[in-house]
Amino acid sequence: MSAEPYTLIEAEAAHRLLETKAPGQFVDVREVSEVDAVRVEGALNLPLSRLRELAPRLDQNQPVFLLCRSGARAASAAALLHELGHRDIRVVRGGVDEWTASGKPVVIGQSRVWSMERQVRFAAGLLVFTGVVLGLTVHGGWLLLPGFVSAGLMFSAATDTCAMALVLAKLPWNQGACGR
Repeated sequence: MSAEPYTLIEAEAAHRLLETKAPGQFVDVREVSEVDAVRVEGALNLPLSRLRELAPRLDQNQPVFLLCRSGARAASAAALLHELGHRDIRVVRGGVDEWTASGKPVVIGQSRVWSMERQVRFAAGLLVFTGVVLGLTVHGGWLLLPGFVSAGLMFSAATDTCAMALVLAKLPWNQGACGR
């Protein structure tokens, strides 16, 4: 038995199940602003940042198919859903990136909010730039800020998690109607 609380499913197989309306719940765990930009029709949006509170909307007796941008957040969501009692959990390998790369249909929205990845890159760059400028002009202690951000980015890459994204997800422009 796998140590993971989920099994991987290819985008092609997940698409076939979605098209045939086979039993199961397709859940996109990306943030609302990301789903507003591009989404898989038929997938319910339950952002990872709010999944614990929104999970009761899911039927524990039905399979759950999870997708995010690349697969990392879906794996985290699978662990949480397993903790909450779900047993038939499948993660779409490669997420929405693989879904679109393999030619599966998506709905392109008109979101004017940057993707979460772009917001993280901007925030990290802003913090590093600010720390360097303040460190050189105000007090050398400000140079700790770019060091802290750099350590956070390395930790994020090593663990495939992103604390900054979880914080940014709570900002007003990243909120919206999820659960649709």
